Amino acid sequence: MKLTILLIAYAIISVFAIIITIYDKKAARKRKRRIPENTLLLVAFFGGAIPMLITMKIINHKTQHNKFMLGLPAIILIHALGVIALMYIKYC
Repeated sequence: MKLTILLIAYAIISVFAIIITIYDKKAARKRKRRIPENTLLLVAFFGGAIPMLITMKIINHKTQHNKFMLGLPAIILIHALGVIALMYIKYC
């Protein structure tokens, strides 16, 4: 049950991360109001880092920004280490 809720939450944040990344790219092209970088990073931190990184690479958005090309993998690494730590705590 808990795992199901976590997977649903992850799916929702993943879809949201993809949508806002694509929206920001379209807004940049049309010179419209953009999504702040800190907002994008916050969404990434709360679970959208992997889909956001993949989307950015596919649509070539913010690929020249070290804040994203180094920051998103760092967030992914932090999440992975957190999962490993939780698994270690649970099974030891």
